[in-house]
Amino acid sequence: MAYNTSQHFTTGKQPSLVDKGWKPLLPVDHLKKNLLTIHPAAKDFHDMWERACDTAARCIAEAKEYNKQRWEKSHMGPDFKEGDKVWVSTLNFKNHKGPKKLRDSFVGPLTIIKLIWKNEMEVKLTEEFSRKHPVFPVSLVNTYFQTEEDKLPSRKKNPTPEEMVEVEDSPGPVKKIIQARKIRLNGKDQREYLVRFKNQKQVQTNGWQKMPHKMGAFI
Repeated sequence: MAYNTSQHFTTGKQPSLVDKGWKPLLPVDHLKKNLLTIHPAAKDFHDMWERACDTAARCIAEAKEYNKQRWEKSHMGPDFKEGDKVWVSTLNFKNHKGPKKLRDSFVGPLTIIKLIWKNEMEVKLTEEFSRKHPVFPVSLVNTYFQTEEDKLPSRKKNPTPEEMVEVEDSPGPVKKIIQARKIRLNGKDQREYLVRFKNQKQVQTNGWQKMPHKMGAFI
C-alpha cells in the first residue's frame, strides 16, 4: 500500500493512478474533517496511518539512494587525463595472427594524447599499430598501473632471453626452440627464435636465430 500511494520518480504519479487510471480511496479518506468531534479510535488510526506512511516513504527514499550509490560506484569510469598511460583492448584488432585464445587481450602501455570527449580518447600508437585509428572509447581502455620495475628502475632484474647473447652463426644443430619473438626491422616484421643447440648445456650459449635450414623440422 505504501508503494502504490507513493509518487513514482519517473512518471511523477502514483503507480495505482498509472495502472488503473484512478486513485483508490483509503480509510483515512473517509474521515470527515469538518466534524466537531472525532472518535478517539478513528483519530488514533489516522495518526498511526500517517506515521506508517512517513516511515515507509523514508525507507523507500533511503533504498533508492543506496541503489543509486551502488550503481554509480560500479559503473563510473576512471578519471583519465592527458599524459596518462593506458592499456588498449585488442578486441577490434584484425591484424593479429594466430589463435584467438593465445593473443594478447591488451596492448600497451600507450600514452593518452588528447581527450576528445569524456568517453573517447586519442592515444599514441606504436609503429606496429600505426595503421590503426588512434581514437578509442573508454570501454576498451584500462588504467595502467606501474610495476615494481617501473617504480624501482635501479633494482636488479632477472636476466631475460632478450639479454642473452645473440649469435649469427649456428654452432651446431638445433636441439630445442625455447621462445619466439617478432621484431621490426626496416619497416618489416621478422620473427626470431631463441634456440638451444645440441651439446650445449650452458644457458649463456643460447642465442636468437632467424629461420635457418636446421630449424625446419621444428617450425
